[in-house]
Order: sequence, then C-alpha cells, then structure tokens
Amino acid sequence: MAAHSSIEAITKRIVERSKPHREAYLDRLNRAVKHGPHRSVLSCGNLAHGFAVCSPAEKSALAGDVVPNLGIITSYNDMLSAHQPFETYPALIRDAAREAGGVAQVAGGVPAMCDGVTQGQPGMELSLFSRDLIAMSAGIGLSHNMFDSSVYLGVCDKIVPGLVIAALSFGHLPAVFVPAGPMTSGLPNDEKSRIRQLYAEGKVGRAELLESESKSYHGPGTCTFYGTANSNQMLMEIMGFHMPGSSFINPGTPLRDALTKEAAKRALAITALGNEFTPAGEMIDERSVVNGVVGLHATGGSTNHTMHLVAMARAAGIHLTWADISELSDIVPLLTRVYPNGLADVNHFAAAGGMGFLIKQLLAGGLVHDDVRTVFGQGLEAYTIEAKLGDNGGVARAPIPEVSGDPKVLTTIDKPFQANGGLKMLHGNLGKAVIKISAVKPERHIIEAPAIVFHTQKELQDAFKRGDLNNRDFIAVVRFQGPKANGMPELHQLTPPLGVLQDRGFKVALVTDGRMSGASGKVPAAIHITPEASDGGPIAKIRDGDIVRLDATTGTLEVLVDATEFAARPAATADLSENEFGMGRELFGAFRRNVGHADQGASVFA
Repeated sequence: MAAHSSIEAITKRIVERSKPHREAYLDRLNRAVKHGPHRSVLSCGNLAHGFAVCSPAEKSALAGDVVPNLGIITSYNDMLSAHQPFETYPALIRDAAREAGGVAQVAGGVPAMCDGVTQGQPGMELSLFSRDLIAMSAGIGLSHNMFDSSVYLGVCDKIVPGLVIAALSFGHLPAVFVPAGPMTSGLPNDEKSRIRQLYAEGKVGRAELLESESKSYHGPGTCTFYGTANSNQMLMEIMGFHMPGSSFINPGTPLRDALTKEAAKRALAITALGNEFTPAGEMIDERSVVNGVVGLHATGGSTNHTMHLVAMARAAGIHLTWADISELSDIVPLLTRVYPNGLADVNHFAAAGGMGFLIKQLLAGGLVHDDVRTVFGQGLEAYTIEAKLGDNGGVARAPIPEVSGDPKVLTTIDKPFQANGGLKMLHGNLGKAVIKISAVKPERHIIEAPAIVFHTQKELQDAFKRGDLNNRDFIAVVRFQGPKANGMPELHQLTPPLGVLQDRGFKVALVTDGRMSGASGKVPAAIHITPEASDGGPIAKIRDGDIVRLDATTGTLEVLVDATEFAARPAATADLSENEFGMGRELFGAFRRNVGHADQGASVFA
C-alpha cells in the first residue's frame, strides 16, 4: 500500500530541503564506488600487512580481487550485558564467509559504554559524545580500504547511532547490522521501579535495592525495558539494516546464531562483486528515515532519537528536523505498550508478534513507505514475517499471524492505544524541547506551577531528602546539563523523587536542557531544551517562583513572565569546572566546545 498523503507530503518536504546536501553526498559516494576497494592496486607492502594472518588461499583470493572481503566492526566487551554475546560472533561470521566463498576480518573495535553503569556518575558526561567517537573509531577501522562490505555488531544507546553514522560515512560499502537480542525476562520492570521509589523514600535499604536491580539485569542481552537500546533495534529493522525478524531473538539460542551467519552471507551477497550491489548510502534515503521516525512514534520509543535520527540522517546528506518529527507524531498512532509505557517487556512484545506484526499494521495504514531498499532486497513488505529455525538449522520465515498474540501489548492500526505518537515537540519563549508522553497520564499533559531552579541532579535530590519539595506543586528546572555544559548526561536519578511527589498527589514536572532517554516515564519532562543554558538559552533566565507552563496538548513551553522584564534579566551562570576533569572528561573538552545544538543532532560533525 502506498503511504498516505500526509506521510508523502512530509517525505517530499524532507527531500526538497535535503536536495543539495543529498546530491553532494551521492556524488561523493559514487566516486568512492568507482575508486575502490581494489586491493590489487595496493602496494605489495600495504597488502601484505592487510592479510598477513590470512590463510594462503585467502591471501591468493584477496590479492586478485576475486572474492569479497567482509569488514567486521565490533563493539564487544564483557562488561556490557547487551554486547557480551558479540564475543563469539567474529568466529561465526568468518565461518559463514568461508561457506559463502568469501573472507571476513575484524576491521576494528569501537568503545561501548553502559549508561546503566554510569547513571548519575561522572562517566555519564561522556555518554552522548561517545556516539561521535564511535563513528570516528569505526571510520579508522574501515579506512584501510580492504573491504567490499561491512557488518556492524552493536546494540545499545549511543553505539548503534554511532555505527550508523560510520556506515553512512562509508556509504559506498554495503552494511548489515547484526543484533545480539534482549536478555530473558527477569524481575518485572514495574516492580523494579516500585523498589526504586521505596528506596528514594527511605523505606528499603541498599541491600533490597541491589537485589531488585540484580534480578532485573541478570544475564546476557539488552535490558528488557523499551529504552534507547531496544529502540535502536526497532529502528535498524524498520529502516532495513537488519535481516527480517532478527531484532528481538534472545542471545545464546540456535536461531540467534543462524541469523548471525545469515547476515554475514547476505553482506557478502550484496557487494559490488555480485549482482545485488546495495551500498548503504544509496539504500538509506528519505523514505527510510521517515519509516524510522514512524516506527519510533508507533512504539513510544526513546527521546534520545530526536537527536540521533537527526545526526544519522545528516550523515547521508538528509536534513531531518524536529518539526518533521513532531508533525509525524501527530499522524502516527501508538501501537505498543512496553515498559515504561506499559507493564510488558520487549520479550512480551516479540511474543505478541514483534516487528513483523508492527510493520504489517503500519503498512496497512499507509504510514510507512514500502518502496524502500533494504539489506534483504526491495520492499518493506518482506519484513512482515516471523523468523524461525529451519529444519536444516538455518533461518526459515513464515508470514506473521493476522491477530496479535497479546492485544494489550501490541495492537492493530484500527484500535490504537492512543491516536498520536509517544513523542512531542514543545516550543515557546524557553526555546525548543522534547517530551515523551506515551507513559504520562492525560491529566498530567498540562502542568502550570512555580519553578524551583537547580544546577545539578544532586541539588534536587538533596532538596527532596531535606523535605524542601514536600506539600507543593512545582516544576523543577534543572539547567546547565546540555552538551556544551557537561556533555548532556541522562538525569534518571531525578525520576524516583519526582515520582514519589507525583504519587502523593502534587503536580510536578521537569524542565531541563539535559536528557532522560527512552526510560522517560510517568513524570512530565520537557527535555533537550535548546538553546541550552551554557549557550545563552532562556532557561538560564528562569528564577525560583516564576510560573512555568508545560502544555503537551498544544506543544508549548512558556515561562509566564512579562516579555520585557524577562528579556532584560541577566542570564545565570554556573561554575562548571568540576565537569571538566576526572573519568576522562578532560579528554573531551574539544567536544564540549564544538558540539552543535540538540535539535541539530548534538554532534561535533558539521
């Protein structure tokens, strides 16, 4: 089914806006295709270094450009649960390449930090910047010009967006993304959240909290709530970078390994040496990007992607804006209920029909473009399937059932959970911001209350512990948390105290130039405010007691102060010297000085 008129109109607008940038990008891509890789034109010394550890047969094949060579970019480490399964993937991929008559080499590794470990810690101030560093690291791995195609091993928050930026920067090469899957279900996410709030109230101790957290995060795989990591996996499938049905298969299963080997063979099949050449930069176009945004809205996905998708698209010469994302949110209904937007986790989502059912519903509603290229071939319809283990140990695919396995988790296009998407853009005299409303009750979509201003997470937490925030409605303004100030850390430690106060019946909300990510929950939070406080943004002029109005229904964010008075106020300043050193922060001063605005992708790349 063709996309309906509104989707077509938004896509056309993005095409027109992007035209000069996209044409220049495709010209560079086509020149790169013509110029390489041609290993036979490397000097003998270059080539000898490149295949020194290969077998004699592989050396002979690579020397003559007669077989494709697959470059593996891996984000493996065994501290990050979602990436620990990647330890065994290079061996699987090399075996699959040999079976397909090709060669595979690990081209390079990229850093992969765990936001779950660094929440509320100094290391979190490197998290957002790690995305661009990952892209640069992958670029170094692929710069040897030894490869005809690439596979990317990544799952979590900044890793996949960074890898996509790299894949599109090397857009003359085909690129297949290979996931590791979610961990099996542990302690339910709502129970974990309940224990966190009890801890914030002092009703349970650290031992009980650690026991709860350990039962939630208990083994290999992605955390099972629908945060940025699992939003990444959804995006890679709906944008065509994954093999169909591969996103949410648990690690350590025969089907997971079969999908990995299949992905490697497909990456070799779509090189310039074959008949299905699919360079990543041509494959991903404006329609693919719109499909990704639609998927994000339909699933109530991570707010981080209001930045990541902008940065990813720009790597392919495509100029996506927050206005595009907001307009699509008004069109796309919410079709899933996965924590924090429900009680289910991603394993329940997969069991209910997962990506195959979701894509089928979006196609039926004309909300995504079917006429796209993917690593699997032509058309998104091919992704309306369920992947299974075949009789021969390979991958078999069956049509997705017509009925959801659990309508409380995954619903149909004619019976959505809500009429619009889970993300909303806000604008007003405080600048532009993002809010995730899929888990916020409708009666909390409008909050008007006095501001209480903080410059750190700790200041708010200390005020809560002292009882200073009790018995009142308020909007917490937490500023100097943007990318220029301190790398824009996620502020999840604010959720438990604000949640406690909201549960006591008070009207509370958060306004910040920091981040909250995909785990943004039931408390209304206007985040990613741009311009940020450190860049002269109006948020730096708010004072305690100012009335702030957050209205997610009209998409506005205002401080209700006389315009002349507000304009005349001096902007507050903050001593940020403590954010400049320790845990590697001194290495990222150049990033803080050169990073762009949140609505431009919060990137150091032009």
